[in-house]
Amino acid sequence: MSEMTAIRIGLWASLTAAWLAVALLLWRTSTPSGAVPDLDAASLFDPDTLARNARYENGLASLWALGLLAQAGALILLARRLPRLHGPVLLQALEAGALVFATAWLAALPFRFAAHAWRRHYEITELGYLRLIGGPWSTTLGELALAALAGGAVVAAGSLLGRRAWLGLWAAFVALAAAYVLVYPSLLAPRLKPLEDRVLLAQIQALADEAGVGPTEVEVRKARERTRAVNAEAIGAGPTTRVILWDTLLEPEVGRGEVRFAVAHELGHVARTHAWKGMGWFALLALPGVWLLARWAPLADPRGLPRVALVLLLLQLASLPLANAITRHYEAEADAVGLRLTGDSRSAEALYRRFARTSLSDPDPPLLLHLLLDTHPTLVERIATARAAATQADPGFP
Repeated sequence: MSEMTAIRIGLWASLTAAWLAVALLLWRTSTPSGAVPDLDAASLFDPDTLARNARYENGLASLWALGLLAQAGALILLARRLPRLHGPVLLQALEAGALVFATAWLAALPFRFAAHAWRRHYEITELGYLRLIGGPWSTTLGELALAALAGGAVVAAGSLLGRRAWLGLWAAFVALAAAYVLVYPSLLAPRLKPLEDRVLLAQIQALADEAGVGPTEVEVRKARERTRAVNAEAIGAGPTTRVILWDTLLEPEVGRGEVRFAVAHELGHVARTHAWKGMGWFALLALPGVWLLARWAPLADPRGLPRVALVLLLLQLASLPLANAITRHYEAEADAVGLRLTGDSRSAEALYRRFARTSLSDPDPPLLLHLLLDTHPTLVERIATARAAATQADPGFP
């Protein structure tokens, strides 16, 4: 073995060890210890609910898989028969980036329609087909512009940096991710209607204070016209943090305890800095991803951008089990924080059961679908955690 080879092996070993060390630090969470009851879906939900929800989610999963296959096939076809590009290399890259986005978008469109029809069939939404396509044109055009710019950035990096293009792209992706987390909520996300219920607002602020979050903006999203599912969100990080309640969560039939727990769950994400940790994971996973991309696809050639997009699609699919496992890990921590803040396991379980009714979530999905598609623990797991919290206390839980 030559001295240069030994140096390279040592460098790669050091980088791998550093990658794993950072991953372990990011994986650490604060959740209460103790036994969790072993529950099964049949003891918690009636057979009709289990059968209906399984049919619904299996149908959506099938359409998702077919959509991915259609996009991959369309990108392969585009790579083989890319239309002639015009102008200097950078302009060609912008054209190719836009063509890649348009091709993938059109390939997935029939399956988006089919998924929407599936949701309408199960009465999850009443939104019309024209509004489905016509409503978010500003977003779609913005994504088209970003795809064109991304194509230009890839080709520019490949041309200017050569073999180190992957490192430049990784740095650019991480910088954009950080800017998105900080800038999107305050400058790009549409401002929504502030929560007008002063009593509920005071209760939410009290939860935020107890979580150590401090003053928190609370807004209401008009979701009723698009879905009957209930939900809450937390976007941003640090000073740009906003908690958003869907108006479906504020319907009279939803108990105030459920609303408070949903908010406490989102405050758990904020208090445990999950947005920043998510960005850290993005940086970690993107590093080997762009390294592989640079070896499997030509970065300096505008005509290679369809292949670049295809490789990115395959890498994203391959990373789904790990990415979803990370997300489920943080969602479990947010559940634990929500239970500690509210001390209301009954409302937590009531909210989880509402998810089964309004979102038709499968309480106990097949393992493969759970690994590939689920970003939250199963409803059975979440109910078990809530029941455990009702019967035990962990003084070591911060």
